[in-house]
Amino acid sequence: MPKPDPRVDEYIAQAVDFAKPVLNRIRRLVHATCPDVTETIKWGAPFYEHQGILICTPAFKHHCALIFWKGKLLFKDIPAKNNPRNRFRRLASNADLPSDKILTGYLKQAVALNQAGVKTPRSNPKPRPKLVVPDYFQAALKQNKKALSAFGNFGPSCQREYVEWLTEAKREATRAQRLQTAIEWIAKGKSRNWKYQR
Repeated sequence: MPKPDPRVDEYIAQAVDFAKPVLNRIRRLVHATCPDVTETIKWGAPFYEHQGILICTPAFKHHCALIFWKGKLLFKDIPAKNNPRNRFRRLASNADLPSDKILTGYLKQAVALNQAGVKTPRSNPKPRPKLVVPDYFQAALKQNKKALSAFGNFGPSCQREYVEWLTEAKREATRAQRLQTAIEWIAKGKSRNWKYQR
């Protein structure tokens, strides 16, 4: 039987007071339902795994959540109005959760899906239109070999961020200033939002 992760203990201890009993109750039920469950912290929140992710339980200032990783499959036949998937997104107390028996039933179904190797079907996002780099931007890049090379090595989303930043400028003076800044940053290999990256 896997040991509890001390990082999850710490996460719950640091949660807002209303969230502690909710998080502890869910944790207790997960361990009772699936003794082989593994705890971990991902994306800054507790995750519970058994042959894949079962649930995660993030806590916020005014609510916490119980997210079933395969909730789309688990609750697919329940109408949106009563769908637990939606209801479990804003938990302010244990009263917002169903009885232990019902919750245990959901957890057993989640474990069964993972044990059966069922995958969540991928949604088909709308394809993004092809990136069109404005002529003035291409000309500026061609005048700076480092910037041209770095821009070519950026991923599509990083390139798109620069193009959108330039084309969103309403005034020509703003666009010119942004273009100058963009070329400087790109030549240094910096993404558009480099200041906010850790």
